[in-house]
Amino acid sequence: MKKALHAALATLLLALPVVGGGQTRAASSLASLETRPEKTAYRETSRYADVVAFMEAVAQAAPRIHLTTFGYTFEGRPLPLAVVGAPDASPEAVRKTGKLRVYIQGNIHGGEVEGKESAQMLLRDLAQGKHADWLQSMVLLIAPIYNADGNERISLTNRGRQHGPIGGMGQRPNAQDLDLNRDHMKLDSPEARSVVKLMNDYDPHVSMDLHTTNGSYHAYHVTYAPPLNPATDPAIIEMLRKEWLPAFTKTIKAKYGWDYYYYGNVSGGGRGRGGRGGGRGQAGRGGPPPVSPPAVQQSPEAQPSGDMRSWATFDHRPRFNNNYIGLRNRIALLSEAYSYATFEDRVLATNRFVDENLDYAHAHVKEIQQLTAGADKRPIVGSTLPVRAELERSPEPVEILMGEVAEERNPYSGQMMYRRVDVKRPEKMYEMGTFRATDTERVPAAYFVPPNLSTVIDRIQAHGIATTTLDAAGTLQIEEFKIEAIELAARPFQNRTERTLRGTWTALQRELPAGTLRIDMTQPLARLAFYLLEPRSDDGLANWNLVDGLEANAEAYPIVRTAK
Repeated sequence: MKKALHAALATLLLALPVVGGGQTRAASSLASLETRPEKTAYRETSRYADVVAFMEAVAQAAPRIHLTTFGYTFEGRPLPLAVVGAPDASPEAVRKTGKLRVYIQGNIHGGEVEGKESAQMLLRDLAQGKHADWLQSMVLLIAPIYNADGNERISLTNRGRQHGPIGGMGQRPNAQDLDLNRDHMKLDSPEARSVVKLMNDYDPHVSMDLHTTNGSYHAYHVTYAPPLNPATDPAIIEMLRKEWLPAFTKTIKAKYGWDYYYYGNVSGGGRGRGGRGGGRGQAGRGGPPPVSPPAVQQSPEAQPSGDMRSWATFDHRPRFNNNYIGLRNRIALLSEAYSYATFEDRVLATNRFVDENLDYAHAHVKEIQQLTAGADKRPIVGSTLPVRAELERSPEPVEILMGEVAEERNPYSGQMMYRRVDVKRPEKMYEMGTFRATDTERVPAAYFVPPNLSTVIDRIQAHGIATTTLDAAGTLQIEEFKIEAIELAARPFQNRTERTLRGTWTALQRELPAGTLRIDMTQPLARLAFYLLEPRSDDGLANWNLVDGLEANAEAYPIVRTAK
């Protein structure tokens, strides 16, 4: 069985050159197995061939590690996945264990390489028998190199002032020049379709998405974020913000003396430097990325006053991985290693993020399983959910640890880098780390998609949303969205021109043709279906111009709904 599951990777490996100083896969042993950064004193990051060879080496040495692939990149590279804690790598075998399923993903941005290296080190630890207690209660799904095409576009000038690796790193977007962390709703890339298929097949209870940030000069080795979209099941947010993340943060401080905190960048005020997008902006090939248009709204009371600065998080929209997974009723944890720490320290900081969160998950397996199962069963029909949101400000200022950097020159490129200085300067500022609704909508009993909307149907099915089909035409009492205005974005973003629809739902009778798709809103993925299909959603299919035939002069939204 294991040989069959390895077939895709084995075929690829036969064509790979020998790596690691002449050391073949067959001769490798766990005692001497190193990642490319470890071999080069952290001057270089792993290439795709390095990662695949490393994964095959640990799988050959440890029968508990099973390899498979979960999809392909735009340029056709198989996306490797290691499954640990199940009899084999198949989704069926993983689900049948009854264990907590945890997905760990690195390298969604090809220049943010720490998660890729950390995931390989985790696999080596597991192959050596470390953390055996985890595998009694959890199955780990480990995907070190998600944006494999972007990873291969190595340049010494990618990632701006990041402190190494001085031998270069990959680019932010994939080979289509798409930011994969903006593609979870529209699914324009094969990588996004692959990871959503993984979510449908394996249905992980917990996901970790490992990044590297840049921007404000703060004193945190890692900043992190739970799901930020206010349409997420409230019980998931409450558990993460009141229990999981506070406990995890205290553990990191007690064990290592390092400070981790919620993701943010400084804005406003007049003292020192603010943020530059923090690694969360639009795709770019070099330097810090610009802020993604359209800008996140801020309410007037969320704006800093006078000389008071603010600590603001990134976007709430589910185009981002952690927000998307939250709308699937699952736990999502995003990490951002601090780019001005040394490359070696960033990998170590990411290792600690992963290990301590796995420890927490292992200690709370039943609670997490009950939490996600409860979210799947909790009815939302007739309730009101957000379709648009804005940042909200903390009631009182909080203490944020600011830091300093020193300049160093990359000896090979001559480019100036910033290096973290071990300085902690507490500063009181307002925190804008959560969102509140600016526009809401009632959740219907069902949506109906005409059979000619092939693009919509394709996306709905790719997301794993359950549908049924009307066998015969019939007249139903429905609601139709009458369009009052369609506003187009000033410029394209991620190869699409976003649009905002304004209008109202109106009750009427309509004959729906045979073949019409019905999306029942009592299903587990109802929150995701709602955000995709509501016409006023700020990240739905209408926003991304994916609703067939929805022209600027359209009078009605072609997808209808019913309250009962």
